[in-house]
Amino acid sequence: MDIEARIRRRQRRSGEPRIVQDYDALSPVVHVEEPSGRGPVLEQLLDHLDPIFERSLPPTAYVWGDGGVGKSAVVTALFEHLDRMLTGTGSVIHTTTRARSTPAPDFVYVDARVDDSEFGLYHTVLDGLVDEQVPKQGVRTDSLRSRLMERLSGTDRAVVAVDHVDELDTLGLATLHDAFDGMDDRLSWIAVGRTPPEELSSELLPPEHIHVPPYQQHALVDLLTGRASDGLARQSFDHEQIRRVAEWAEGDAHDALTALFGAAEVATGEGHGRIHERDLGAGLDAVPRPTVALGRVLTLPENRQLVLRTLVDLPDEATTSVGEAAESVAAAPGVDLSPSTVKRYLYELAEEGITERVTTERRAESAGRPPSRLEPRFPTLVFSRLYDLQRE
Repeated sequence: MDIEARIRRRQRRSGEPRIVQDYDALSPVVHVEEPSGRGPVLEQLLDHLDPIFERSLPPTAYVWGDGGVGKSAVVTALFEHLDRMLTGTGSVIHTTTRARSTPAPDFVYVDARVDDSEFGLYHTVLDGLVDEQVPKQGVRTDSLRSRLMERLSGTDRAVVAVDHVDELDTLGLATLHDAFDGMDDRLSWIAVGRTPPEELSSELLPPEHIHVPPYQQHALVDLLTGRASDGLARQSFDHEQIRRVAEWAEGDAHDALTALFGAAEVATGEGHGRIHERDLGAGLDAVPRPTVALGRVLTLPENRQLVLRTLVDLPDEATTSVGEAAESVAAAPGVDLSPSTVKRYLYELAEEGITERVTTERRAESAGRPPSRLEPRFPTLVFSRLYDLQRE
């Protein structure tokens, strides 16, 4: 976040209760540099990556666990630290087995929700290996693959983490095998996903498996306390509220942070100087269970995010059916989409589980199939704030 953005936010909140001091600290889609409560997992990952300190690449691996357990937080933080400590200018790995030294591998993180094709995968990996900008227009997938293999034909090597594997409309293990075929001696990859290993094809599953369990309640309390201390005004919350959120979240840091963020938003909207119990209750109620991760919603194409942002602000009478919702969204200020396009988006979002079609009661005099309305399956309160902040 740049300095001007911070100043603008303070100007905008001038004269209002400022419970939230730093939105990034509370955001469930922002990962901190030093994740808390995941020490054992971090050690397992370092054990797996240990060959890099002996001038070798580790085998492929699969990191798995439920949503909100900190998989992305740990992997991104570890890769950032390794990249900074081992691959900085002039950085080399020194070994005791031979007199000469060799460059450390590059560490590249790929979000499969964003880079959901082989083209996007190659582009992000290559962009992490070269200094010059890699073009996205006028270049074919096979050209990017050839350039990547050429880059790895010398002394360069890479360890690539691909997050959110095998989710809906993201990259799968089969794609990773095909995409990195022929690069085994120069590139190692780590897939990060939610599916238990026993539910995946044994032919595609990497040999190493690292499980990330849900947070223990005390660990989640520590995480929430640290993030709240950084993001909220002093004396705007108390420990009992943190404990209540952690107990409610059942080990899911995403849901816990989202509920706390939502409670702070409700308190601010009510003009309160601190989070009251009814604010906290509203924050908890604003997170559907199970919920769609906000990281998934905020990586949807721009037009679909705009449709959702407009949809959640519509009054109930404007969303009694998908058709009426589409007409209302298309007519809203700032939406330059036709009703038919919006309607298609709404049906697609329902098919993807972002929203849910709920059948409404049919009037006695009506005939035919009863209409259905759309119910969001994601935390709309926090989504709206994060969406608006990104565009400010």
